[in-house]
Amino acid sequence: MKPELKRAYDAGKLILFAGAGISRNLGLPEWHELIAHLANELGYDPKIFNTYGTHLSLAEYYKQKKGSLGPLRSWMDREWHRPDIDVRTSEIHTMITQANFSRIYTTNYDRWLEAAHDAHGVPYSKVANAADLVALTEDKRHIIKLHGDFDDDTSIVLDESSYFERLYFDSPLDIKLTHDVIGSSVLFVGYSISDFNIRLLFYRLTKMWNRTGLATARPRSYLFTNRHNPVAKEVLGQWGIEMIVSEEDNPRKALADFLTELIS
Repeated sequence: MKPELKRAYDAGKLILFAGAGISRNLGLPEWHELIAHLANELGYDPKIFNTYGTHLSLAEYYKQKKGSLGPLRSWMDREWHRPDIDVRTSEIHTMITQANFSRIYTTNYDRWLEAAHDAHGVPYSKVANAADLVALTEDKRHIIKLHGDFDDDTSIVLDESSYFERLYFDSPLDIKLTHDVIGSSVLFVGYSISDFNIRLLFYRLTKMWNRTGLATARPRSYLFTNRHNPVAKEVLGQWGIEMIVSEEDNPRKALADFLTELIS
Protein backbone atom coordinates (compact mmCIF):
# COMPACT_ATOMS: atom_id res chain seq x y z
CA MET A 1 0.00 0.00 0.00
CA LYS A 2 1.39 3.37 -1.04
CA PRO A 3 1.46 5.75 1.97
CA GLU A 4 0.35 8.70 -0.22
CA LEU A 5 -2.61 6.68 -1.50
CA LYS A 6 -3.64 5.68 2.01
CA ARG A 7 -3.39 9.28 3.21
CA ALA A 8 -5.54 10.49 0.31
CA TYR A 9 -8.13 7.83 1.10
CA ASP A 10 -8.22 8.60 4.82
CA ALA A 11 -8.61 12.32 4.05
CA GLY A 12 -11.55 11.72 1.70
CA LYS A 13 -9.46 12.91 -1.24
CA LEU A 14 -9.55 9.73 -3.33
CA ILE A 15 -11.87 9.27 -6.30
CA LEU A 16 -12.60 5.73 -7.48
CA PHE A 17 -12.71 4.89 -11.20
CA ALA A 18 -14.41 1.51 -11.65
CA GLY A 19 -13.91 -0.37 -14.92
CA ALA A 20 -15.28 -3.48 -16.62
CA GLY A 21 -13.27 -5.76 -14.34
CA ILE A 22 -15.59 -4.80 -11.49
CA SER A 23 -18.61 -6.02 -13.46
CA ARG A 24 -16.83 -9.20 -14.57
CA ASN A 25 -16.55 -10.01 -10.88
CA LEU A 26 -20.30 -10.74 -11.12
CA GLY A 27 -19.92 -12.99 -14.16
CA LEU A 28 -21.26 -10.50 -16.70
CA PRO A 29 -20.65 -11.07 -20.43
CA GLU A 30 -17.34 -9.95 -21.89
CA TRP A 31 -16.77 -7.97 -25.09
CA HIS A 32 -16.22 -11.03 -27.27
CA GLU A 33 -19.71 -12.23 -26.31
CA LEU A 34 -21.15 -8.87 -27.31
CA ILE A 35 -19.40 -9.02 -30.67
CA ALA A 36 -20.65 -12.56 -31.22
CA HIS A 37 -24.20 -11.34 -30.59
CA LEU A 38 -23.74 -8.52 -33.12
CA ALA A 39 -22.50 -11.02 -35.67
CA ASN A 40 -25.41 -13.38 -35.15
CA GLU A 41 -27.93 -10.53 -35.37
CA LEU A 42 -26.42 -9.42 -38.67
CA GLY A 43 -26.00 -12.91 -40.15
CA TYR A 44 -22.20 -13.19 -39.88
CA ASP A 45 -19.94 -15.85 -38.52
CA PRO A 46 -18.66 -14.35 -35.23
CA LYS A 47 -15.03 -15.29 -35.85
CA ILE A 48 -15.06 -13.66 -39.28
CA PHE A 49 -17.06 -10.65 -38.13
CA ASN A 50 -14.53 -9.98 -35.37
CA THR A 51 -11.80 -9.49 -37.98
CA TYR A 52 -13.70 -6.68 -39.71
CA GLY A 53 -12.92 -3.96 -37.18
CA THR A 54 -12.78 -2.82 -33.59
CA HIS A 55 -15.77 -3.27 -31.29
CA LEU A 56 -16.51 0.43 -31.86
CA SER A 57 -16.64 0.14 -35.65
CA LEU A 58 -18.59 -3.12 -35.48
CA ALA A 59 -21.17 -1.48 -33.21
CA GLU A 60 -21.28 1.46 -35.63
CA TYR A 61 -21.99 -0.96 -38.48
CA TYR A 62 -24.73 -2.60 -36.44
CA LYS A 63 -26.32 0.80 -35.76
CA GLN A 64 -26.27 1.68 -39.46
CA LYS A 65 -27.84 -1.64 -40.43
CA LYS A 66 -30.47 -1.69 -37.67
CA GLY A 67 -31.21 2.03 -37.61
CA SER A 68 -30.32 2.41 -33.92
CA LEU A 69 -28.59 0.73 -31.00
CA GLY A 70 -31.94 0.24 -29.27
CA PRO A 71 -32.25 -3.54 -29.83
CA LEU A 72 -28.62 -4.05 -28.82
CA ARG A 73 -29.03 -1.96 -25.68
CA SER A 74 -32.12 -3.97 -24.73
CA TRP A 75 -30.25 -7.25 -25.18
CA MET A 76 -27.30 -5.96 -23.16
CA ASP A 77 -29.61 -4.75 -20.40
CA ARG A 78 -31.15 -8.22 -20.11
CA GLU A 79 -27.83 -10.08 -20.25
CA TRP A 80 -26.02 -7.71 -17.90
CA HIS A 81 -28.84 -7.83 -15.31
CA ARG A 82 -29.82 -11.49 -15.18
CA PRO A 83 -32.13 -12.36 -12.26
CA ASP A 84 -29.70 -15.02 -11.00
CA ILE A 85 -27.07 -12.37 -10.14
CA ASP A 86 -27.00 -11.32 -6.49
CA VAL A 87 -24.76 -8.30 -6.02
CA ARG A 88 -24.72 -8.91 -2.26
CA THR A 89 -22.46 -11.92 -2.86
CA SER A 90 -19.79 -9.69 -4.40
CA GLU A 91 -17.17 -8.87 -1.79
CA ILE A 92 -15.70 -6.21 -4.07
CA HIS A 93 -19.01 -4.40 -4.58
CA THR A 94 -19.67 -4.54 -0.84
CA MET A 95 -16.30 -2.98 -0.02
CA ILE A 96 -16.78 -0.24 -2.60
CA THR A 97 -20.12 0.76 -1.06
CA GLN A 98 -18.63 0.86 2.44
CA ALA A 99 -15.44 2.69 1.49
CA ASN A 100 -14.68 6.39 1.90
CA PHE A 101 -15.14 7.47 -1.73
CA SER A 102 -17.09 10.70 -2.21
CA ARG A 103 -17.06 10.17 -5.98
CA ILE A 104 -17.20 6.99 -8.02
CA TYR A 105 -16.68 7.34 -11.76
CA THR A 106 -17.33 4.41 -14.05
CA THR A 107 -17.33 3.63 -17.76
CA ASN A 108 -19.67 0.67 -17.15
CA TYR A 109 -23.24 0.83 -18.44
CA ASP A 110 -24.74 -1.61 -15.96
CA ARG A 111 -26.53 -0.75 -12.71
CA TRP A 112 -24.66 -3.01 -10.33
CA LEU A 113 -22.78 -0.27 -8.51
CA GLU A 114 -26.11 1.42 -7.85
CA ALA A 115 -27.73 -1.89 -6.88
CA ALA A 116 -24.92 -2.58 -4.41
CA HIS A 117 -25.48 0.79 -2.76
CA ASP A 118 -29.21 0.09 -2.58
CA ALA A 119 -28.58 -3.36 -1.10
CA HIS A 120 -26.36 -1.95 1.64
CA GLY A 121 -28.43 1.15 2.32
CA VAL A 122 -25.80 3.66 1.15
CA PRO A 123 -27.35 6.84 -0.34
CA TYR A 124 -26.03 8.09 -3.66
CA SER A 125 -26.86 10.26 -6.66
CA LYS A 126 -26.44 8.82 -10.15
CA VAL A 127 -25.15 11.05 -12.94
CA ALA A 128 -25.49 9.82 -16.52
CA ASN A 129 -26.32 13.03 -18.36
CA ALA A 130 -26.32 16.79 -17.96
CA ALA A 131 -29.84 16.83 -16.49
CA ASP A 132 -28.67 14.67 -13.57
CA LEU A 133 -26.11 17.31 -12.60
CA VAL A 134 -28.83 19.81 -11.71
CA ALA A 135 -30.10 17.88 -8.70
CA LEU A 136 -26.71 16.95 -7.22
CA THR A 137 -26.03 17.63 -3.55
CA GLU A 138 -22.92 17.04 -1.47
CA ASP A 139 -24.65 14.96 1.20
CA LYS A 140 -24.66 11.85 -1.01
CA ARG A 141 -21.98 9.95 -2.88
CA HIS A 142 -21.88 10.71 -6.59
CA ILE A 143 -21.82 7.79 -9.05
CA ILE A 144 -20.92 9.28 -12.42
CA LYS A 145 -21.39 7.10 -15.50
CA LEU A 146 -19.06 8.60 -18.08
CA HIS A 147 -20.06 6.24 -20.91
CA GLY A 148 -23.76 6.27 -20.20
CA ASP A 149 -26.40 4.21 -18.51
CA PHE A 150 -28.88 1.58 -19.68
CA ASP A 151 -31.72 3.82 -18.45
CA ASP A 152 -30.89 6.39 -21.14
CA ASP A 153 -30.23 5.12 -24.68
CA THR A 154 -28.88 8.48 -25.81
CA SER A 155 -26.19 8.46 -23.14
CA ILE A 156 -24.60 5.14 -24.20
CA VAL A 157 -21.08 5.41 -25.64
CA LEU A 158 -20.71 2.17 -27.57
CA ASP A 159 -20.43 2.84 -31.29
CA GLU A 160 -17.71 4.75 -33.13
CA SER A 161 -19.72 7.95 -33.60
CA SER A 162 -20.60 8.31 -29.92
CA TYR A 163 -17.03 7.49 -28.95
CA PHE A 164 -15.66 10.18 -31.27
CA GLU A 165 -18.05 12.67 -29.69
CA ARG A 166 -16.57 11.83 -26.27
CA LEU A 167 -13.08 12.59 -27.56
CA TYR A 168 -13.90 16.30 -27.53
CA PHE A 169 -13.81 16.07 -23.73
CA ASP A 170 -16.13 19.07 -23.36
CA SER A 171 -19.41 17.60 -22.15
CA PRO A 172 -20.90 18.68 -18.78
CA LEU A 173 -19.76 15.35 -17.29
CA ASP A 174 -16.21 15.99 -18.53
CA ILE A 175 -16.27 19.43 -16.91
CA LYS A 176 -17.39 17.86 -13.63
CA LEU A 177 -14.62 15.27 -13.88
CA THR A 178 -12.00 17.95 -14.47
CA HIS A 179 -13.28 19.87 -11.45
CA ASP A 180 -13.32 16.80 -9.21
CA VAL A 181 -9.82 15.55 -10.02
CA ILE A 182 -8.14 18.93 -9.61
CA GLY A 183 -7.91 18.49 -5.85
CA SER A 184 -8.08 14.72 -5.48
CA SER A 185 -6.16 11.60 -6.31
CA VAL A 186 -7.76 9.00 -8.57
CA LEU A 187 -7.65 5.22 -8.15
CA PHE A 188 -8.41 3.07 -11.22
CA VAL A 189 -9.60 -0.48 -10.55
CA GLY A 190 -10.98 -3.03 -12.99
CA TYR A 191 -9.28 -1.42 -16.00
CA SER A 192 -6.94 -2.86 -18.56
CA ILE A 193 -3.64 -0.99 -18.57
CA SER A 194 -4.11 -0.64 -22.34
CA ASP A 195 -7.51 1.07 -21.97
CA PHE A 196 -7.44 3.96 -24.44
CA ASN A 197 -10.09 5.97 -22.60
CA ILE A 198 -7.98 6.25 -19.48
CA ARG A 199 -4.80 7.04 -21.36
CA LEU A 200 -6.53 9.82 -23.31
CA LEU A 201 -8.19 11.22 -20.21
CA PHE A 202 -4.93 11.57 -18.33
CA TYR A 203 -3.04 12.81 -21.35
CA ARG A 204 -5.51 15.70 -21.51
CA LEU A 205 -5.44 16.31 -17.78
CA THR A 206 -1.63 16.36 -17.89
CA LYS A 207 -1.76 18.96 -20.63
CA MET A 208 -4.18 20.99 -18.54
CA TRP A 209 -1.95 20.86 -15.46
CA ASN A 210 1.10 21.79 -17.51
CA ARG A 211 -0.66 24.89 -18.82
CA THR A 212 -1.26 26.10 -15.27
CA GLY A 213 2.44 26.06 -14.45
CA LEU A 214 1.56 24.18 -11.26
CA ALA A 215 2.10 20.60 -12.40
CA THR A 216 4.13 19.75 -9.29
CA ALA A 217 1.03 20.39 -7.15
CA ARG A 218 -1.00 17.78 -9.00
CA PRO A 219 -2.30 14.96 -6.76
CA ARG A 220 -1.00 11.52 -7.68
CA SER A 221 -3.25 8.97 -9.34
CA TYR A 222 -2.98 5.20 -9.31
CA LEU A 223 -3.96 2.18 -11.39
CA PHE A 224 -4.25 -1.16 -9.62
CA THR A 225 -3.48 -4.31 -11.61
CA ASN A 226 -2.05 -7.78 -11.14
CA ARG A 227 -0.15 -7.74 -14.43
CA HIS A 228 3.38 -6.40 -14.74
CA ASN A 229 3.94 -4.17 -17.77
CA PRO A 230 7.08 -1.99 -17.81
CA VAL A 231 5.97 -0.17 -20.97
CA ALA A 232 2.63 0.85 -19.47
CA LYS A 233 4.35 1.80 -16.22
CA GLU A 234 6.60 4.26 -18.05
CA VAL A 235 3.93 5.69 -20.35
CA LEU A 236 1.26 6.06 -17.67
CA GLY A 237 3.85 7.53 -15.33
CA GLN A 238 4.42 10.51 -17.60
CA TRP A 239 0.68 11.21 -17.42
CA GLY A 240 0.58 11.16 -13.64
CA ILE A 241 -0.60 7.58 -13.07
CA GLU A 242 1.43 5.28 -10.84
CA MET A 243 0.87 1.54 -11.30
CA ILE A 244 0.31 -0.65 -8.26
CA VAL A 245 0.97 -4.27 -9.18
CA SER A 246 -0.22 -7.19 -7.07
CA GLU A 247 1.67 -10.48 -7.03
CA GLU A 248 -1.64 -12.37 -6.76
CA ASP A 249 -2.50 -14.24 -9.99
CA ASN A 250 -6.25 -14.24 -9.45
CA PRO A 251 -7.50 -10.73 -10.40
CA ARG A 252 -10.59 -10.95 -8.20
CA LYS A 253 -8.63 -11.96 -5.10
CA ALA A 254 -5.91 -9.43 -5.89
CA LEU A 255 -8.40 -6.57 -5.96
CA ALA A 256 -10.30 -7.79 -2.89
CA ASP A 257 -7.06 -8.00 -0.88
CA PHE A 258 -6.00 -4.55 -2.05
CA LEU A 259 -9.34 -2.91 -1.19
CA THR A 260 -9.37 -4.62 2.20
CA GLU A 261 -6.00 -3.07 3.02
CA LEU A 262 -7.00 0.32 1.65
CA ILE A 263 -10.25 0.74 3.57
CA SER A 264 -9.14 -0.86 6.84
